[in-house]
Amino acid sequence: MSVASPSIARLGHVGIFCKDLQKQKAFYRDVIGLQLTDEDPNMGMVFLSARPEEEHHEFLLCGGRTVDDVLVLQQVSFRCNELGDVIGYYDRLKKNDVKFDMVVSHGNAVGMYFRDPEDNRLEIYWNTGLKARQPYLEKVDLNEDPDQIMSKIRESVAKYGETGTVDMAALEAQDIHAPSKN
Repeated sequence: MSVASPSIARLGHVGIFCKDLQKQKAFYRDVIGLQLTDEDPNMGMVFLSARPEEEHHEFLLCGGRTVDDVLVLQQVSFRCNELGDVIGYYDRLKKNDVKFDMVVSHGNAVGMYFRDPEDNRLEIYWNTGLKARQPYLEKVDLNEDPDQIMSKIRESVAKYGETGTVDMAALEAQDIHAPSKN
């Protein structure tokens, strides 16, 4: 009798250490829009979730980060249900003077990469439903109409979906910031 291999159903939560726990809490609650589900000020822990009815916490902030310039976190990604959500966050983040790395199409997703107040890299993205070999990076202008954005992405995926593409010249020319070299 064969025993089935164990499998992971989904990511449960991510935790990061913070230098300024209150500033980070305000950013993730007020700018990103996660809901505070629990907090222990004595232990320096803040629990947040986008779906508190399903998952008590998807994101954990812990005080006590004492080192600078140590990059161990590649990124934390937050998924949206609609392209309009990504555009809404783009506008919100610009209003909050958030530092962007890049705003791109991955063919299979539209994502924007940016930094939290302690320079951790974050992504907010939406799956397009298209198939595209990775890596696949093309500049996206989220100021355009969503139908126009998707039309350009479909056209690009028809051309590059099987091979992937990385348009570094277009990415480096973005007005917001060039991709991080880290």
